Amino acid sequence: MRRFGLIGYPLSHSFSQKYFSEKFRKEGIRDAVYENFPLPDSGSLISLLASAPTLEGLNVTIPYKQQVLPFLDFRSEIVEQTGACNCIRIRKGKLYGFNTDVPGFEQSLEKKLKPWHTRALVLGTGGASKAVEFVLKKRGIDYRLVSRHPGQPGIILTYEEVDRELVRSRLLIINTTPLGMFPLLDAFPALPYDAMGKEHYLFDLIYNPAKTLFLQKGEGQGAAIRNGLEMLTIQAEESWRIWTDSDPIL
Repeated sequence: MRRFGLIGYPLSHSFSQKYFSEKFRKEGIRDAVYENFPLPDSGSLISLLASAPTLEGLNVTIPYKQQVLPFLDFRSEIVEQTGACNCIRIRKGKLYGFNTDVPGFEQSLEKKLKPWHTRALVLGTGGASKAVEFVLKKRGIDYRLVSRHPGQPGIILTYEEVDRELVRSRLLIINTTPLGMFPLLDAFPALPYDAMGKEHYLFDLIYNPAKTLFLQKGEGQGAAIRNGLEMLTIQAEESWRIWTDSDPIL
């Protein structure tokens, strides 16, 4: 039996196991299983690999997309550039790191992207934000990072610094934080939502729930919104290609 899975902590929010189980059923793949592996710390990856020697691939979610880097034997070019990995291919004891968040985010983002979305706010500075930054740079979209944790002055904004004028001038706002993710449904990024309008585009990497308070508040102001479900689907399929391709491009 071929084994694949997801590492992170916690994993109660994730649809990945359900997605792959349905995929295997629909496509008649009877020799594969996908399991959740909630790891209390990134170092537990070593013991997981020792206890499950038949594992062929892993997805990586919060909070380990950056923490797994030291365990990788090889890194794709995108992993090197983003400093984040969310997909690991395992062959003969070696770990090959990839980032499928990048194609997932880019392909999903562009569905509602308009010519006037040239300036963005990226909420969060964790592993997920690295893929977002990569795509925005690639598309020439100017962006500012926002974090609850004070960073280098002038580089990373605090939420207190995000005022109405800034929100009016940055029509693309992307949430890469877990704020509002199941089960903490009442949480949302502290922004002046009343400064948003119909030209705004709010993208939330969260897909559970389908419409976070962040998206609800933006939609209430007329903004276009999109959650992370399609991004999950795209990156999951890309992960499957990497795990099963005889020679994936590093």
